[in-house]
Amino acid sequence: MTASPSGPSPLRAVLFDRDDTLARTDPGVYREAALWAAEHFGLDPRETGRRMAEQWAAQSEAWWHLRSDEDEAAFWDTYRQDLGGVLGLTDGEAQALMAAYPYERFMKPVEDARAVLETLRARGLKVGVLSNTLPSIGRTLEALGLSDLVDVAVATCTVGVHKPEPGAFEFALDALGLPAGAVLFVDDRLENVEAARALGLQAVLIDLNGQVPGALHRLSDVLALVGDSVEG
Repeated sequence: MTASPSGPSPLRAVLFDRDDTLARTDPGVYREAALWAAEHFGLDPRETGRRMAEQWAAQSEAWWHLRSDEDEAAFWDTYRQDLGGVLGLTDGEAQALMAAYPYERFMKPVEDARAVLETLRARGLKVGVLSNTLPSIGRTLEALGLSDLVDVAVATCTVGVHKPEPGAFEFALDALGLPAGAVLFVDDRLENVEAARALGLQAVLIDLNGQVPGALHRLSDVLALVGDSVEG
């Protein structure tokens, strides 16, 4: 994007959400984990996969209060104990299962994720990630094979404020060292996109399922919004 003096600031960074934007949960990993548990502990794989998915869904907001790596470690300790109880495993068996299939293993990058980030960096843009997630965002981006292409990764847990609250975006802008108008924000939730726009960010909705009219339907569509050159 090239802006006129009276228009928006020249684009200097793209700030992405993580889940359902750069990465998606891979249901196949639940099947893999269930088969692994069946082989090692004699569990029924179908029932195990179902119970694992239900256990994570039941904890979908229990982590919002976490603020540090130590908090997260305690969260996973409790989660392991609860999962072991649900599956009828000893604590050692539950620990082995979670070591083999940690949280980040259930994620996969969306199509062309690495190529898109590489292109943005080649065009002189900073790349950021702002996600409502646990403190271990760096570990998840590394597992996705994207960490080396991300300049700033912000897990809202560590900030103590989650999207769509303004403070989450303000923290990310400070970390990028850029004004709001110089940043394009990409997220799969409309309330987050609207909150970003209200703060002056250029923001766009992405819907990888292709069901929302007017939204981006592929991550690579971001490149058309950026254009071929960036003013620094």
